[in-house]
Amino acid sequence: MPDTPPAPVLLGNEPGSFPHGVLAERHPAIIRQVREAFPYGPEQHRALDALLASCTKGVIEPLPAEAHDRDRWKAWGMDAYTGRSWFDVPWLWSESHFYRRLLDAVGYFGPGPWQGIDPFRPFKLAELDSPETDEELAALDALADRPAGEQAEALLHGSLWGNRADLGFRLSDAGAEGRAAVPSLVADDSAALRPLLTGADTLCLIADNAGRELIPDLLLIAHLLAHGRIERAVLHVKPYPYYVSDATTADVVDALRRLVRAPGEAASYGRRLWDAMADGRLTVRAHPFSCAPLPYAEMPDDLREELAAATVTVVKGDLNYRRLVDDRRWPPTTPFAAVTGHFPGPVAALRTLKSDVITGLDAGTEAALVAAEGQRWRTGGTHALIQVRP
Repeated sequence: MPDTPPAPVLLGNEPGSFPHGVLAERHPAIIRQVREAFPYGPEQHRALDALLASCTKGVIEPLPAEAHDRDRWKAWGMDAYTGRSWFDVPWLWSESHFYRRLLDAVGYFGPGPWQGIDPFRPFKLAELDSPETDEELAALDALADRPAGEQAEALLHGSLWGNRADLGFRLSDAGAEGRAAVPSLVADDSAALRPLLTGADTLCLIADNAGRELIPDLLLIAHLLAHGRIERAVLHVKPYPYYVSDATTADVVDALRRLVRAPGEAASYGRRLWDAMADGRLTVRAHPFSCAPLPYAEMPDDLREELAAATVTVVKGDLNYRRLVDDRRWPPTTPFAAVTGHFPGPVAALRTLKSDVITGLDAGTEAALVAAEGQRWRTGGTHALIQVRP
């Protein structure tokens, strides 16, 4: 980005800031919730206590010598941040590293009986089986008789606003789910996105959350495949549990099973997706870099080549947006294209706003938002955006 001087990296060391609140309040809340969700033994409880002390009052420590991904984390900056407060390193890095340490604390990476047990699974399944999910799936019946173009538009916006179902977000804002979200797009490049989703050879969709967000993503993919808008789709998920509700392969399977067993049109969508998985038109990818504490500008060559071959990559959600544009204090009017020039092909962001970073706004929109809401519009989850760099 030679023509766009880098803005300061977001840190968590400013009391009262959104990143500080995540590190100081959300992470301890997540530790408590995970502790109460499983009948962990003394070893896990001691490790969770140690993590709580470390991430709130201690410093970052190196991964154990026997950690399977120690070398990977060293390449991702571990040595540079070891011995420093969690609040004094880039927020994206410390937040990501918290989840890596949480998995260690509960024995996810083993060896042992808790190996591979997702500490967030009870919350994901509860959301997937909620009455709200039933209502959203039932709405597909009313959509069935609408023209294909209207269906596509509705499903696109369902995928966009489905991001409000982020479990981690609700931990720090308990009232968010009860408030009616304002369907207000602070940026809307949907007119530029439609041609990219018409006649596309390959759509890559980088998923964000499981449950009530992943299902709308899958419904959109099913529609695009069924109507010949795309030839194939590649769904990128996380290789292990991450950020409370981020989607893994197991979550994709749970979502497909939920669709298949639902009544009405939802089951038809589920069967089409199941068939698309079977014949290769829909594939799932879980690249290690999906859990990296780094922006996409630093993606490895193999992932870069894969995304470069896609007709378009749709990047879902708040965390992926932060990784796409780099987690910095950009002026909101910084052009989206200027900070995504590194991406190896056409890219679209579908995001509900839940953190400070933002680009691509016009000055009038920013001024109106600030006048109406102060800075709350950045993090409240009541605004969204569709941004495209062809």
